Amino acid sequence: MTGKAKPRKHTAKELAAKLDAATTNRGGGKAGVADRTGAVKGGHAKMECPLCKVTAPDVKSMQIHHDAKHPKIPFDENKINNLHASTSTASTGPPPGIRGSLKK
Repeated sequence: MTGKAKPRKHTAKELAAKLDAATTNRGGGKAGVADRTGAVKGGHAKMECPLCKVTAPDVKSMQIHHDAKHPKIPFDENKINNLHASTSTASTGPPPGIRGSLKK
């Protein structure tokens, strides 16, 4: 016999949430390293700091990083490495993070 607040079965919403969490790429762990660093397929990190190699998604975020970590060196937008310029996404398939695991 179960208590009043304990459901006997799993709900469809709960099962769908578990399936989504198990099969969707969230960009974490060992599988998401290339996605975070921008190495394969361009990744989400577009800009790379020329001084410490930290990645950022855009120029504004890179400027915030530069002001915080390298305050004595003047910020030059032309020196930032664009990781997407050197990587072609047309031949390698869809951008990262669109679809995760294929198991269902």
